[in-house]
Amino acid sequence: MRALVPLGYETPTPIQAQAIPYVLDGRDVLGVAQTGTGKTAAFSLPMLHRLAAQPRRENRRVIRALILSPTRELSAQIGDSIRDYSPHLKVYHTVIFGGVKQGKQVAALQRGVDIVVATPGRLLDLIDQGYIRLDHLEYFVLDEADTMLDMGFIHDIRKVIKLLPPKRQSLFFSATMPQNIQELADTILIDPVTVEVERRSSAAETVEQKVYFVRQAEKKHLLVDVLTAPDVTSALVFTRTKYGADKLVRHLRKQGVRSEAIHGNKSQPQREKAMNAFKRGDLGVLVATDIAARGIDVDELSHVVNFEIPNIPETYVHRIGRTGRAGAEGIAISFCNEEDERTYLRDIQRLIRKEVPLDTDHDYHNPLPPIPLDSGRPQGGGGGKRGQGKKRRHGGPKRGQGQGGPRGRHGQGGGGGNRRHKGPGKPSSNRRRSDS
Repeated sequence: MRALVPLGYETPTPIQAQAIPYVLDGRDVLGVAQTGTGKTAAFSLPMLHRLAAQPRRENRRVIRALILSPTRELSAQIGDSIRDYSPHLKVYHTVIFGGVKQGKQVAALQRGVDIVVATPGRLLDLIDQGYIRLDHLEYFVLDEADTMLDMGFIHDIRKVIKLLPPKRQSLFFSATMPQNIQELADTILIDPVTVEVERRSSAAETVEQKVYFVRQAEKKHLLVDVLTAPDVTSALVFTRTKYGADKLVRHLRKQGVRSEAIHGNKSQPQREKAMNAFKRGDLGVLVATDIAARGIDVDELSHVVNFEIPNIPETYVHRIGRTGRAGAEGIAISFCNEEDERTYLRDIQRLIRKEVPLDTDHDYHNPLPPIPLDSGRPQGGGGGKRGQGKKRRHGGPKRGQGQGGPRGRHGQGGGGGNRRHKGPGKPSSNRRRSDS
C-alpha cells in the first residue's frame, strides 16, 4: 500500500476487484478485458504480494514468474508498472524483448531475477542459449492472448507452454474470446475462474469525435491541413500497416510536418527515441500502427487521427481513448473513404450507440450520403455543402488560412491541396512474425 498511494490508487477497477482475490487465493484466472482496464495491476499486484510473502525454494534467486506479452512497448510498460509497485519489496524483475542487443538482458538474468517480462521470440532465443530456465516457475501470465495470435505467435506460445512445470498458477488475459483463444486457454489453465469486464463501448465525454468523408487519394493532403491547424499541439495518427505508416511520414516530411513512425519494423532504439521526443514535446506528430501503439501512454495528447478507420469497432474506442484523459479535452478525427471504411464506420456507430458527427468544413469533402445509426445501408441526402460558414474547430484550416500545427514542426507545412498528386500506395499485407 505504501507504493500505491503515491501512484493515486484508491479504488480498484472492475477487473482488479474481480481478479485480485482469486489470484491471491491461488486460482487460475481467465480474464476477458481490454487494455486500459487496469489488468496489469490485476495480475501483478497479487503476484508481487505472494512472491514477497513466500520464501524462495532455492538458496539462489531463480525465475519464479513469467509474464508473456506481445510487443516490446507493452512489455516495457508492464515492467515499469512492476517497478512502481514494488520499491519496498525484495522482488527483482527484468524485461526482455527483441530489437536490441541481448547483453544487458543476459547480465540481468545472470544476476538473478524473480520475474521475467518477455516477448515470445527473445524469450525462446535466450532459453535456447541456456540463459533462462523455467524449472522453478510458480506463476505464468499470458497477456493479450488475442493480439499474440494475430501476430502469429501461436507456435512460440505452444513451445513456451511445453517448458512450464505442471505445478504452477496461470493467468490468461484476452480482450476477446473467440474459439481459437478459448482452445488455447484450455491448454494452459486448470479449473479456472472467469472474470470478465464488459467491453468498452464509449469514449470519455471529454473527447470530441468527428468524421470527414474524403476520397482515398486525397486523405494525405487533408491530413496536412489538419495537422497544421493552430490548435493541434500533438497528434497520434493511426494507420493499418507498417508500410502505410512509413509512406505517410515521408509525405508529411515533404510538406514540412515533422513526424516519426513507430511500428514493428523499427528498432527498439528508434522507437524509444521517437517516443521520448513525442513525450517531451520535441516531436508533434507520431504515426503508429495499432499493435505498436500498445503501451504508448502520453499525457495531454490534443488529437487522435484515424487516417484509416479500423475494421474492429473496439479498436476505434481504444484509439480515441488516448486523448481527452484526466478531464482534459481531446479531439478524435476519422477519415472515411468512399470504399470499405463506410461499413467500418457503421459498425463503430452501432457499438458506441451514436452517430459520429460529420464535418464538411474542409477542402476535401466527398459529398456521400450520411451513414445512419439504425441501418446497414447509407441513406439520406448529400452530406451538406462544403464551407457553409460553420465555425471551424479542430478540423484543419481551409487552404490559405493561417497555419500553426504541432510543436516540434520544422516550418509551417504545405497547403497539401494539389489534387493531381497520386494517393497513397497500396498497403503491404505481409505480416511479420517476430516481436513487434
